Amino acid sequence: MMVCLLIAERITNRVFADMLNELGLLVTLDDMFEQFVGHSMADCLKLIERRLGNPPPPDFVQHYQRRTRIALETHLQAVPGVEEALDALELPYCVASSGDHQKMRTTLSLTKLWPRFEGRIFSVTEVPRGKPFPDVFLLAADRFGVNPTACAVIEDTPLGVAAGVAAGMQVFGYAGSMPAWRLQEAGAHLIFDDMRLLPSLLQSSPKDNSTALPNP
Repeated sequence: MMVCLLIAERITNRVFADMLNELGLLVTLDDMFEQFVGHSMADCLKLIERRLGNPPPPDFVQHYQRRTRIALETHLQAVPGVEEALDALELPYCVASSGDHQKMRTTLSLTKLWPRFEGRIFSVTEVPRGKPFPDVFLLAADRFGVNPTACAVIEDTPLGVAAGVAAGMQVFGYAGSMPAWRLQEAGAHLIFDDMRLLPSLLQSSPKDNSTALPNP
């Protein structure tokens, strides 16, 4: 469940911030969560180019992937309660993420969650538009053969929340690293901060949800 890998987001965005600072674009970790988190890499590169006035080096993404892999192998762990939540879920679930397949496989494998999601991974690289557009969520619902209005999205970024709302899904905002008010402002229908509560929240949801679509 990519939404549960918030520690991964903090790790990878520290690396990203360090690399941007090295390019002369001074940003903090808070800036990263404010401006970059939730965007696809392609959108991040466009934003960097606008901010710098020129594109980043051609090998920027390659170096980022190498440095994040090292950082993740050293520091990554899953958010407490995620395995218990997955064990208790009675709904089919998948991952619909702004990350590419390699990134998702890396983070899920390092946290030993990959076997729970293998074959049920959907990436922004498979759709025309990234978040806040709903394309990746709609793709996942279509592949599962489920009406979007019967789906729940578990999200941890305002962009992801907006995408879930645009898809017509019920959105649960996980306030792990992002302030709860920002998720609520983006349209989250319910905010929570303990992953162990997720199964009961889904069961008590006013909608008849039949599929849960977590995300990074």
